[in-house]
Amino acid sequence: MIHIKNATAVLMSADAEPLRNADVLIEENLVKKVGQNLSTPEGAQVIDASGHVVVPGLVNTHHHFYQTFTRNLPAVQNAKLFDWLVYLYDIWKHMDADTVWWSTVLASAELLKTGCTTSTDHHYLYPQGIGADIMALQFDAADRLGLRFSPTRGSMSRSKKDGGLPPDTVVQTEAEILADSERVIKEFHDSHPQSMRKVVLAPCSPFSVSEGLMKDSAALARQYGVRIHTHLAETNDEDDYCVEMYKRRPVQLMADNDFLGKDVFFAHGIFFNDAELDQLAETGTHIAHCPSSNMRLGSGICRVREMLDRGINVALALDGSASNDTSDLLGEARQAMLLQRVSKGSAGLTSQETWRVATENGAKLLGFEKIGRIQEGWAADLAIFNVNDIPYVGTQSDPVAALLFAGYDHKTAYTIVNGKVVVEKGQLVGMDEKELVAKASDAVLSLYQRAGV
Repeated sequence: MIHIKNATAVLMSADAEPLRNADVLIEENLVKKVGQNLSTPEGAQVIDASGHVVVPGLVNTHHHFYQTFTRNLPAVQNAKLFDWLVYLYDIWKHMDADTVWWSTVLASAELLKTGCTTSTDHHYLYPQGIGADIMALQFDAADRLGLRFSPTRGSMSRSKKDGGLPPDTVVQTEAEILADSERVIKEFHDSHPQSMRKVVLAPCSPFSVSEGLMKDSAALARQYGVRIHTHLAETNDEDDYCVEMYKRRPVQLMADNDFLGKDVFFAHGIFFNDAELDQLAETGTHIAHCPSSNMRLGSGICRVREMLDRGINVALALDGSASNDTSDLLGEARQAMLLQRVSKGSAGLTSQETWRVATENGAKLLGFEKIGRIQEGWAADLAIFNVNDIPYVGTQSDPVAALLFAGYDHKTAYTIVNGKVVVEKGQLVGMDEKELVAKASDAVLSLYQRAGV
């Protein structure tokens, strides 16, 4: 058992007032009790949370872990999406097993150390000759650090020769994609509501797969009861591409291929019109909102306020670390809150709404039940932040909101996933951090040497 004692505040859920001077008891992988002055069970690990805020673990709903290896490259620091992709594909096509494993470790570490306890990853590049099971590598790496993980089996089938963007060497035939998609579901997917391993099927985008693969992927996912994902309406260029190539706007294209519904989530979704937002609301389709990436690439501002007002489930996402360029999920929550205020005014997104987007909405999007709150019988996924520090002086009136409005070091003191401490006193438990930095850096250099960067 774990007894978290004397927390300055505990945020049980986005809709509840934080509980002051509170304790949390964890038994096995579940929250057993939340209250004040709780007795310490015999043999329990005690975490003194005086001067700390305890919040539900954050949920990341769109990422590209391998992109942690191509951050901040000068050639694409000011590029638009399509130009950015074309340049980077010629580097990413040289990834190997070490690239996949160490980038997954690196991204998982950043996520856990900034309060994220559950994440997906959209890996859609399958370079010819890689000679490794990419999904197995990713699950192994995430398991090593203790991240609750729901990655996608992404896919691309249309290369440059077919009018797409990626090079021929990173795409697969549709038969290969569908066969391997079924394999990874059977091998890795655990349908338990609080599973540590789930699988999502995720054709990359309308400009990198055919309509047939979209439709067949959706059918296969529904056969096995897994979620479905793709990029959609991220830029005006994408909308124009869909109209030119398919004679339809992106949402109609998705509707025609059975790619809408409560089991579907789209990344970005910036350029939906009002009728399309109504259609997304009616079908229960989810949106993974990526504010920093959208700003970094100059793509635009997602209409989160209008989406939430229509009842669309909007969740928080980082997008790739080559377009963010970090995996700081608490920082991303702050960006989401502030970016809506740029276009919608000072109440465009409240701190309460931001916490919901970053926790419960993400769990709902990924299909996890009883995750996203600190509540009896719910998953013991928690993040503990030290607010007894310089940037939080003067924030005591609302220490939970202070994590969004104030502060600059978004690292946790403790992160707990599935009842296990995975970050302790600010340090990873599952791996020595110096070793991680050294070996991941070596793998980056090796990738760059192969790519001639």
